[in-house]
Amino acid sequence: MSDMDKSEKKVIIDCRIVERVPLHNLYTLLKLTPADGSLLPSAEPGQFVQIAVPSSRSTFLRRPISINFIDKERNELWLLIRRAGDGTNALCDTEAGAVLNLIMPLGNGFGRPADKASRLLLAGGGVGIAPLYYLGYELACMGYAPEYLIGARSKTDLLEVELLSAVGPVHISTDDGSYGEHGLVTHNSVLSKQWDLIYCCGPAPMMKAVAAKAREIGSECEVSLENMMACGLGACLCCVENTVKGNVCVCTEGPVFNINQLTW
Repeated sequence: MSDMDKSEKKVIIDCRIVERVPLHNLYTLLKLTPADGSLLPSAEPGQFVQIAVPSSRSTFLRRPISINFIDKERNELWLLIRRAGDGTNALCDTEAGAVLNLIMPLGNGFGRPADKASRLLLAGGGVGIAPLYYLGYELACMGYAPEYLIGARSKTDLLEVELLSAVGPVHISTDDGSYGEHGLVTHNSVLSKQWDLIYCCGPAPMMKAVAAKAREIGSECEVSLENMMACGLGACLCCVENTVKGNVCVCTEGPVFNINQLTW
């Protein structure tokens, strides 16, 4: 499996919100473009941005948000944000026309299989589907045939299903059985098939269960960790993860790791 180019230059950029799309009472999609009309810096699926939250007096640190998509034709950056506290609440409530300050692109993204015929599954839970939409879109453009596995508590909690469906087949699990298979995403029957590579992002218990299943079926597996981050630059050490090579900062060495690098 080949790695993506990790040489993108980090920039600090002001971006104007061109559209605010409430998807759910907990989730909002923000579409942004550089306020000065310049082109967005290149970024890989799996990388993230750090956003300053100017409208929240209680929020001093930037918030790390996965890149949901980059629309090159419209020069738009999409960020799917989940309400989890004062900072993300303020971001979700920020109206179109406002300008946000970002540092991007940060971290290292997902790798690419060497074989275009590889059987690829992109598994996400909740807001964990955010980086997987961009990843699947890029893989499809490169000639791969990715499939999705997504999970949510109920049908009303599912996110971006139409967008994912335009990329490849989507397998769904809901905890209450209101859509797709009944049960946890980690119990979906599609995980029993043979996959060459599984990409995963979501709650830690879900990723660990998917990683265990990948080992069981002999599949390669990459996960995008969601450790708490403050600086995004490896200075504060609050996102440290124990790996087979010792403790590393997720924000600089990840957030994407092959499961063989982790001590799970």
